Amino acid sequence: MTPMIETEKLYKTYQLGEVAVEVLKDINLTIHQGEFVTIMGPSGSGKSTLLYLVGGLDQPTAGTIRLGGTLLSGLSDKEQSIMRRRQVGFVFQFYNLVPNLTVEDNILLPLLLDGKKVKPHRERLENIMETVELSDRKDHTPRELSGGQQQRVAIARALMNDPEVILADEPTGNLDSRTTEEVMLLLSKINREQGKTIVQVSHSVETAAYGNRIIQVKDGKVWDENEGND
Repeated sequence: MTPMIETEKLYKTYQLGEVAVEVLKDINLTIHQGEFVTIMGPSGSGKSTLLYLVGGLDQPTAGTIRLGGTLLSGLSDKEQSIMRRRQVGFVFQFYNLVPNLTVEDNILLPLLLDGKKVKPHRERLENIMETVELSDRKDHTPRELSGGQQQRVAIARALMNDPEVILADEPTGNLDSRTTEEVMLLLSKINREQGKTIVQVSHSVETAAYGNRIIQVKDGKVWDENEGND
């Protein structure tokens, strides 16, 4: 299997006044192309910090991260920004949609931020909206949608630039049980049919079961790795 995400001797420390808080300690991980991995752990364990470091949203204090074989620390700020737009799709707990834009325009944002024209990607847009079952909502704004529909817009937006990796931080943390199942089935389908590498952070054993591996993080360290519902 081809490694998609690799971390070696990864540390993250935050300075709070005169106190150094070590959030991650000696994290060594390999996540392969096409895997659906769940990072689990109690609040404050460092799991979301690990996700943000892997996605280039934050910088490690020490250690290395490789994404698709590319060493992130070897990239300039501009190159890291391009990497985040083109190689990684992000899904957050609270959707992070632009409230005054339509569903279609929210999905198109990664293209526009990357300076691309919409017309050559119109067919892809339509296919993605069909995948997330929102074709009939394309002219609605987020306030006209349910929480589950908003999260499906966020997933569609994450797919727009055809990234290699989708990073999801508690993607169902704000949803009821029925809607949680719908969103997890969608992510599982994307992983299975499109071969996207998906890494999600979750507290839930139920959502973790949709993936094929669970990484347990506690006190900033990896405590256990095991196979999920493969």
